[in-house]
Amino acid sequence: MNQAAHAAPAPRRNLVATMAPYLRPRPIAALLLGISSGFPLALLLGTMTFWLTKVGIDKKTIGFAVGLTTPYTLKFLWAPFIDRIKLPLITRLFGQRRAWLFLIMALLFGSVWMLGLSDPAHHLGRFAFWAIVTAFLGATQDIVIDAYRIEILPDDELPHGTANNQFGYRLGALAAGVGTIAMASSEGFGLGWARAYGLTGFCIVPGILAALWAGRGLHDKVLAREPVENIGKWLETTVVGPFREFLKRRGALLILLFVLIYKLGDAMGQIMLNPMIVNLGFTDTEFIVINKGIGFWGLIVGTALAAPFMAWLGMGRALFASGVLMMVSNLMFAILALQGHSNLWLTLAVTTEQVTSGLGLTVFVTYLSGLSNLAYTATQFALLSSFAAVGRTWLSAPAGIAAEKLGWPGFWLMTMIVALPGLLLLWLLWRKGFVVETVRQPKSEDDETAIAEGEPAPGR
Repeated sequence: MNQAAHAAPAPRRNLVATMAPYLRPRPIAALLLGISSGFPLALLLGTMTFWLTKVGIDKKTIGFAVGLTTPYTLKFLWAPFIDRIKLPLITRLFGQRRAWLFLIMALLFGSVWMLGLSDPAHHLGRFAFWAIVTAFLGATQDIVIDAYRIEILPDDELPHGTANNQFGYRLGALAAGVGTIAMASSEGFGLGWARAYGLTGFCIVPGILAALWAGRGLHDKVLAREPVENIGKWLETTVVGPFREFLKRRGALLILLFVLIYKLGDAMGQIMLNPMIVNLGFTDTEFIVINKGIGFWGLIVGTALAAPFMAWLGMGRALFASGVLMMVSNLMFAILALQGHSNLWLTLAVTTEQVTSGLGLTVFVTYLSGLSNLAYTATQFALLSSFAAVGRTWLSAPAGIAAEKLGWPGFWLMTMIVALPGLLLLWLLWRKGFVVETVRQPKSEDDETAIAEGEPAPGR
């Protein structure tokens, strides 16, 4: 009995040890960066579809309007230049990552204001233009933030820093969702869409503070050592090198295909969730309180569980389990569609979705971070996240047509079927040993030298 009594606290100590890194300085910085990273896309997806539905835009147009976020699927094309080009004056002052971050944030702040002023009910073309500009700047900001996050987090803090970053990302999305809608709605502050979008632009501030706090990233050391090269060699290293290094890996094409389709079912559901809530007759207040308020606490739980979940299961099993959970969560929305205007079922569905989504997305982003070689952090992470965005943006674009043809219950059941190929491909990758379990981070001066020369770190 005494032995059992003494042994009992061990799991609690292990849990505390697993959760403690969330409060370390660099994971906290990753959280603040996530806030700034999360708000632009939320304005272009959830809030945009809500706004367009409110002003009478039809489902088909809303479904394909998601294509305005195409820059998120193409960001790998200009990521190599973000990796290597030094901005005059401010790069010397702030370092490579932070110089680009501050420039892009200033431009993004202006474009969000213009998007809010675009009036899609009467000027859909103007709205589309500023949506594309905002998407381009938001995608470029993600290139910088993702690379900077990976470079400032050591191996032992990467899962917790990634979880914090995803939590921050959802905080930013919450501000761009519940915050913007509450500010715009007549049931809320009644400021209108223009002021609401403009004020949401201040979400850049947490990222600025985090960057000033966290300092320069590892990439600045790499650039400082980089030898002078002729323009041909520079272009080969900058543009060709990141893709060549990745595509030479075992299973590279299968990994890219997996990244493309893994979250497709979840993405299709996210596009049409807000239009369904409006169509089922939920008020703005019900939407804000349940979908954005109560669901937010589910997100906290899911995101917080991600790091111990990965430590417990390992990366491969964590990806599979979270994929199954995200697929099953869509069943709750099918039940909601059958129930109609039910606050109880909306609460259950949203809470389930937020817990599983917070868990699944954090696991997935940690997986992508682990695939990124620090010699080409921005480019390779942009390549991987761009492939994931293709599934969200274009493969899921017909979601509006599917919702019209199948009805809401049938649509949500279809999203569960669409999720199956990603799980089957993950099983194949797992069988072939292509699922990474560790992260490629430098451990010594020799590792940093290898990275500066564009090679994987020794022993990796």
